Amino acid sequence: MLCDLKHQHEAPIVIYCDNKSTISPTKNPVFHEKVDREGGKPLQVSVKKLDINGFVGRQEWGCVKFTAPCTFCMYTDPVDVQAIPTSVFLRYRSHVVNCRSCSSAYKALTALEVILQIVSIVSIGFVTATKQSFIPTTVRTNVVTMAVVCFAASRWLAHFIYKNFHYHDYNHALQSCFSSTSKNTSRSTKVFTSLSSSSKVLQENVDPSEAELETETPNDKFEWFSQWYPVMPVCELDKRVPLPKKILGLDVVVWWDRNENTWKVFDDTCPHRLAPLSQGRIDQWGRLQCVYHGWCFNGTGDCKFVPQATPDGPPIHTSKKACARVYPTTVQHETVWFWPSTDPKYKEIIKKKKPPFIPELDDPSFTNSFINRDIPCGYEIIVENLMDPAHVPYSHYGVMQLDKPPKVKADREGGQPLELSVKKLDVNGFVGRQEWGSVKFIAPCTYCMYADDDPVDVQGNGSAKSTGTDEALVRPKLSGQQRMVFFFFCIPVSPGNCRLIWGTAKNFGSWIENIIPKWIRHILSNLVVDSDLYLLHIEERKIMEVGAANWQKECFVPTRSDALVVCWWSNQLGWKIQSNVSSTNTTKRTAHGQVTLVQTQNEVSWYWSHVVNCKSCSYAYKSLNTLEVSLQVITVVSIGIVAATKQGVMSAAARTMVVSMAIVCFVASRWLAHFIYKNFHYHDYNHSFH
Repeated sequence: MLCDLKHQHEAPIVIYCDNKSTISPTKNPVFHEKVDREGGKPLQVSVKKLDINGFVGRQEWGCVKFTAPCTFCMYTDPVDVQAIPTSVFLRYRSHVVNCRSCSSAYKALTALEVILQIVSIVSIGFVTATKQSFIPTTVRTNVVTMAVVCFAASRWLAHFIYKNFHYHDYNHALQSCFSSTSKNTSRSTKVFTSLSSSSKVLQENVDPSEAELETETPNDKFEWFSQWYPVMPVCELDKRVPLPKKILGLDVVVWWDRNENTWKVFDDTCPHRLAPLSQGRIDQWGRLQCVYHGWCFNGTGDCKFVPQATPDGPPIHTSKKACARVYPTTVQHETVWFWPSTDPKYKEIIKKKKPPFIPELDDPSFTNSFINRDIPCGYEIIVENLMDPAHVPYSHYGVMQLDKPPKVKADREGGQPLELSVKKLDVNGFVGRQEWGSVKFIAPCTYCMYADDDPVDVQGNGSAKSTGTDEALVRPKLSGQQRMVFFFFCIPVSPGNCRLIWGTAKNFGSWIENIIPKWIRHILSNLVVDSDLYLLHIEERKIMEVGAANWQKECFVPTRSDALVVCWWSNQLGWKIQSNVSSTNTTKRTAHGQVTLVQTQNEVSWYWSHVVNCKSCSYAYKSLNTLEVSLQVITVVSIGIVAATKQGVMSAAARTMVVSMAIVCFVASRWLAHFIYKNFHYHDYNHSFH
């Protein structure tokens, strides 16, 4: 990057040289007519001297010098300069702890923040406790003002410390002044170890673009790269900014092409220098712009603009090598889906094969709700959990209520025998039966729960012939034509990680969605996930230790309640990650091959796994934080008013009421801070206390 000045109009930096010169990219000459917002232009850069020790280069404003292996210098004239300080993205761990100056500043500013809060409280307390006649009105007013200023300064300083010493979320897309209404699959993909007893580890240099269009192979094995995969619900996407996602180990970027009025999924790699396109922006012409050097791409992946190319030179932007790689994309069930191959022969794959279809999700008489969460567990263990209704009364005790409790409870939770069976099984999935209805798995991602009595077919496109749908064990009591379907899209992301999109579609009770905010419903849903998460994490680790091939040997599954789970683990159709998702990265291997447990708050954090990907919860999070600060401000201001007001101006009752309000606001702010942390960051779910 140091050798590259082209990106500096898009991401300006200042490079400090010796005391004789300062080089700033913003001072470089630009065209009289800017072809884009940033003012990118052709640069004449050349290498004048090259040997084993390094090279010397020339630019319009001076020269550069690289001395192998570590030193790179920029000169406005050929003079010796000091070493150029570097800047890194992750600040505290990667720089502050290793820098005496920044470390001292961090400690000093943190101490100052605490001191300002103490000064604020002590000042108000001093004025309140002092008799009226001892302090003049002017002094009293000044002290109260100082307290308010100190409190406001402490809040600003806390934000300053976090932004400048911890993490600064620099979003290039939102730096744009224009308002707007991956890996190459032809190359080798990553190889992941499978947990499946029936799946063989893929050989290296697997080429997913070579997968056939048919879902059935001569060996009746499942083709992982010949399927549609959900990316994100449309309701959680922002048309203003590109969004990075990982699916099947592929880094992709989702963005809104307003010229074609549709969502696009690109490989998250700029063909120029492999920078992530997801860090770019949508320019004023509706093109996806790489923020590194300003290259722009339209919805078909064609490069439309290279700022560094001379206007009278060859049209290098028309080269095929300049094109971004585009995945076939469609929108179905209010969700963006993509086909994991950029091979041109799959461009019209939507005409030959469609994503799994659930009729209720497209029925206008049904109300749909979606929620998504990134889960630090492998795809296989999550699908197994979805297929297991027997765990609900135990691991979800107190969170989910059984629809039909047993007449005679054998224990507190009310577990009971369940009659589960598999009625139809082929390479596309299976249909299962339960006492209350049927379930259907459409490989690789879709799992639905129905309350109808007629079994549904498993078809290549996943169409469901259902007359009614419902939720396992916790379904409402339906009557007449009331119907509901509980659906799950479990998406393999990377080893040990998956993304779960789930929700309901129902034709009754839509008023509930209008009364209860979405973010509250999401909190309750996330609580259900958390009550399972650590159990699944440990289970996955133990399966990894014993080997998936020994699953049936190690696990004792004698009852029919485990029928679907046994079908999932023992099938020979290749559903369990013959490609990119299997072993867990929530377990780490040491240099000696031993498996150690890694479980941190970040791995189960609601904020990073859900809130940042949910518009409703993100808005609620910001609003509640604002309310928390407002309550603290009201507390300080209220006490300040009482302290600054003369004794005879405010009655004793009014003074008592204001002080009481201040106390209530302070207590409410502390409770709200706990509520925000517990429901938007980390909830330590302890089964022992449920």
